[in-house]
Amino acid sequence: MKKETIRAGQITIDFLLEAADTNGSSAIFEFLIPAGARVPIPHYHENFDETIYGLSGVLTFTVNGKAIDIHAGETCFIPRGAVHGFDNLKQVDAKALSIITPALLGPIFFREVAEIVNAGGPPDLKKLGSVMTKHGLVPVVPEKVN
Repeated sequence: MKKETIRAGQITIDFLLEAADTNGSSAIFEFLIPAGARVPIPHYHENFDETIYGLSGVLTFTVNGKAIDIHAGETCFIPRGAVHGFDNLKQVDAKALSIITPALLGPIFFREVAEIVNAGGPPDLKKLGSVMTKHGLVPVVPEKVN
């Protein structure tokens, strides 16, 4: 049963369980990434792990520099401290389930991100970085290649 749907730019997040539902042990949400959608910058989590389970389409996660295609029924474990990001490089929408353990990331993070991303015009990257840091995500700006 969906608890809350949040739309941040092109990405839709449907929260299924949050900390209050699990005594803080896990948070679970589905996320829909349209083909070619703009996605968050690479980052890592300081205090929680993330497990991704593919529901439909294919998402390409890059974890510590290694690209991993996640098809429906496949999983990817992202331990705390692992730099990661994702893309939908295919021509169809992709949907996945994210399981956060412990439940240190909840709907409030995505609401705050949505407020910035949905404000119109290019998003304020400094504000996004502040929201990420506040919620235990550390943005990693890709190095420029000369």
